[in-house]
Amino acid sequence: MNSFSAVHGASCSPCTPLSPKPQQLSPTVSNGRPVARRAPPRRLPPSFSVSPRRVPMGGGEGGGSGSGWQQEQQEPAMSGDGGEDLAAFVALHGAALRASCVPARYWESLRRKLRGEVFDAGDYFGIMQVEEVDEEEEGDEDMEEELKKKPNPGNEPCFKVIVTNENGLQASNPDSIFLIDHAWTYRVEHARQQLLHVPGLLHRMANLMRIDFHGEIPDEGSIEQVLQEMWKYNQTYQLSQGTAEEKVPVWYVMDEFGSRIQHSDQPSFATAPLFYMPQQIAYTVLWPLRDLETGEEVTRDYAYGERDHLIRKCVLLPWVSAGVLDVNCFTPEPSDEHYQAILAENKEKLPIAINPPVYDKDKVFKVFTDIQQVLNSLTHPRFVFTDNEREADILYNFSHFKDYRKLSEERPEVMLNQFPCESLLTVKDCLASISRRAGGPDGPRWLPRTFNLQTELPQFICYFQQRERRGEDNHWICKPWNLARSLDTHITNSLNNIIRHRESSPKVVCKYIENPVLFHREEVGMVKFDIRYVVLLRSIKPLKLYIYDVFWLRFSNRAFSLDDLDDYEKHFTVMNYAPGVTLKQVHCEEFIPMFEKQYPEYPWTTVQANIFKAFAELFEVASAKPAPLGICDYPSSRAIYAIDLMLKWDTSRDGAEMTRQVGGGWRVKQQDCEEIPLHCCIFILSEALD
Repeated sequence: MNSFSAVHGASCSPCTPLSPKPQQLSPTVSNGRPVARRAPPRRLPPSFSVSPRRVPMGGGEGGGSGSGWQQEQQEPAMSGDGGEDLAAFVALHGAALRASCVPARYWESLRRKLRGEVFDAGDYFGIMQVEEVDEEEEGDEDMEEELKKKPNPGNEPCFKVIVTNENGLQASNPDSIFLIDHAWTYRVEHARQQLLHVPGLLHRMANLMRIDFHGEIPDEGSIEQVLQEMWKYNQTYQLSQGTAEEKVPVWYVMDEFGSRIQHSDQPSFATAPLFYMPQQIAYTVLWPLRDLETGEEVTRDYAYGERDHLIRKCVLLPWVSAGVLDVNCFTPEPSDEHYQAILAENKEKLPIAINPPVYDKDKVFKVFTDIQQVLNSLTHPRFVFTDNEREADILYNFSHFKDYRKLSEERPEVMLNQFPCESLLTVKDCLASISRRAGGPDGPRWLPRTFNLQTELPQFICYFQQRERRGEDNHWICKPWNLARSLDTHITNSLNNIIRHRESSPKVVCKYIENPVLFHREEVGMVKFDIRYVVLLRSIKPLKLYIYDVFWLRFSNRAFSLDDLDDYEKHFTVMNYAPGVTLKQVHCEEFIPMFEKQYPEYPWTTVQANIFKAFAELFEVASAKPAPLGICDYPSSRAIYAIDLMLKWDTSRDGAEMTRQVGGGWRVKQQDCEEIPLHCCIFILSEALD
């Protein structure tokens, strides 16, 4: 008989995710060494609008990160017909322009240029090639020192944008704002296929990135080079509204003019992406930060908004080599203030202490829920539904519940399916932090190295570089804090790639399982698979966690190998959301004998016992500290979770197989089987099974 197994001495909390933060259009800065071309034409080459340059939008977008260009904003006067047009433009785009610190004096001119698609940069700017330093001059210390002071040090040829207008450029001129077109707009998972199949795209990108490609037919070598180099040229924005799929970051490469604008710590210009609503097209906007004379260079800050010297050094690594970072790779737990800030950001109000409620044995509970499958499936006679939340005995909500204080004061007997501060389990960066409480400085054995790219970037880079020097595997998986279903999740061994992904949305990066335990599919070969367990959290104090002994399995559709990192069906198992993709499922009762036949030295009972032990340890540390540093004890709370797992071979330093590890991505799942949009990065590793 199927049942829940109780795990005592450990506790889980109900995982209600943090609501995804509304993200406005968030520009990123990037550039590399552009290709040779004279001054840009009036209308630059056509864009490759594959993958969405024209993106359906449900609402407006905000601009960049407010990068520190603190310019005085004075709203333009609006009168007459032109004023009405400007007022409509500001109503649609004002939030984006303010967030990007675009001075208001440029807004009317920007409106006209956007409406008329006016690309007049060629009237003001030209492109200059910087010559290589002759070998005889290399010994000249004064010249070498002078070169180091320039925005783009180095001896290789480089193209720069300069002001060519004979009158220079005045920042006070309302017309001193310019449009930059986007040569290629895409989402990362589509990049390879677009380079392979969109006519002319590979040739243009190769030329722009100074990669030798002269053939007519795309070849894998050239495509791979572009996929590596593009992280020096990529920029990104993100839609603020829409479905989870629509809000996955969009990446783009500016046209040949924009891609030649070089970096400087003292930039002369600022840029920001802007989504023009009437045409549903994204452009980059360029404007001066000061007056420039003829011949002065146009530069921008690739690390805009970053004030900390070490972080700037890290962010600029794709363009400015800085050698090995001399920092400690240790990642301490965040301060108490960090958790207080999370509580405030979530707008949660902690409950007052209450006594555990006592109910009559024959009580019929009134249930208020917004989950359709609960409405369809809950048929037990002791439960009835109500549309009045105020009279409900049980709140079973899909949305994030916040005001526990009011509920505990006014209706402490009302049960609900969430716990206060449960985001410590349901959001990836928090989960990584609390998991490290177990097992010493490096965390428990079931936690592979995980870094928060927003707060632990230097430590990650140092660790990556150390592994690189030792010749160790350096494949990593980069995940958003608060998305599920493998959305915006990428596997890479490129440091530049990971550094740049930090700019699109908050992410963590975890060591990728390079040697997973595989399952033999007769029709495919040895594939990755994951396992889902459902757990029920009954209480925090005392800790009571129950685990359902029926588990679910999913499989990759292609044989595993540590290559083709953008091949979704090889490296991922979440196939149930992709249209037209095969979803392979095997019932657990069928799987166990198949697994034991393939791995007879590892009985499933032993594997499962170690999995449960890892669960217990995680939930112990998650609830060991008082809220908001840990899950809050609230006697009226209950929770159901789903935990997705992977098995991994562990090896000793000499390569001998030592243990199996269990790697897991956490997802919260309500009883209605509707998945809350979270996919956590922690990999749970068991102790030795031999």
